Amino acid sequence: MNAKTIVLFNHKGGVSKTTTTYNLAWALTGKGKRVLLVDGDPQCNLTGLLLGDTFDDYYSNEKTMTNNIKDAVKVAFEGKPSPIQAIDCYRHKENEKLFLIPGHMDLSEYDSALSFSLYSNNAISTLQNLPGAFYQLITLCADKYDIDYVFIDMNPGLSAINQTFFMSSDAFIVPTNPDPFSLMALKTLKTILPRWKAWAERSIEYFTDVSYPLPDTGMKFIGEVIQRFSIRNQKPAATYQGKIEEINAYIENEFVPALTPKGMTYDITPLVDKGLLNDYCLAEIAEFGAILQQAHEQHIPVVAFIRDRIRATGTVLEQMAAKQNLIVQSFNTMADVILELVK
Repeated sequence: MNAKTIVLFNHKGGVSKTTTTYNLAWALTGKGKRVLLVDGDPQCNLTGLLLGDTFDDYYSNEKTMTNNIKDAVKVAFEGKPSPIQAIDCYRHKENEKLFLIPGHMDLSEYDSALSFSLYSNNAISTLQNLPGAFYQLITLCADKYDIDYVFIDMNPGLSAINQTFFMSSDAFIVPTNPDPFSLMALKTLKTILPRWKAWAERSIEYFTDVSYPLPDTGMKFIGEVIQRFSIRNQKPAATYQGKIEEINAYIENEFVPALTPKGMTYDITPLVDKGLLNDYCLAEIAEFGAILQQAHEQHIPVVAFIRDRIRATGTVLEQMAAKQNLIVQSFNTMADVILELVK
């Protein structure tokens, strides 16, 4: 697979993980890249954003109902002799460069078997192909649609499925928001993520001769995105400013130094010199507000929500258009960072 895989992960919920995934993927297609979205969250929020009103029909229509992440790897998890095959991915109606492997609400049913396969030391032959099954599916679909970047939207948890997705990634982004629980989550990730990489490096040789080998990937930290805070006088409200500074400080002084010796960070100095970054904080994005709801109703991300589609007039229209413009700038910058780092 020539495509590069990026996961957006934080085991804390409510950090705008899915919204970030959707907007960032769209921003990359605007730069000419073909992007495959993978909905690895049983809540299927990403799938719902793309499918919109056709969501129920997709999962009941015989032509599409099995074109999802769970059914696509079913043969591996049920031990059937047939191989995993690429599915017909959903293609966004307004963006020919954006594709989706839809999620499934019962995906977590595979977690216990996958967990056992990860820690059985490859002793049980029927479980040997499970850790590499999702990567095999993603590879086949990426090759089928000539994809440049894959984005996996993971569920908020430290599950075996999430570990497998993470070990399939070339790079990762941590979405977060300015509250005390986000700092607690970062402290956990500082320990867990290097542990997951160490497991992959230690175990990859045991999965080289199976049908679906584990990939040899970098799992490198691109940066964090801080979202969901209110603005006062063009700055984050005082309630949030302190936490934003605390998160940024923790990333720079604790998180990155813990990952760097494990080979899990990029040298961002060239990007700082170019003015693309100041540090590992990719963006600070305030609450999207009413524009997000309107974008969801039209089944597009905020970055695609042009002025003519905003349902407002006068001052409200100008305010919403200005906010949308700032959001577009933030995601375009993040897309440029990815193009520079993840090659």
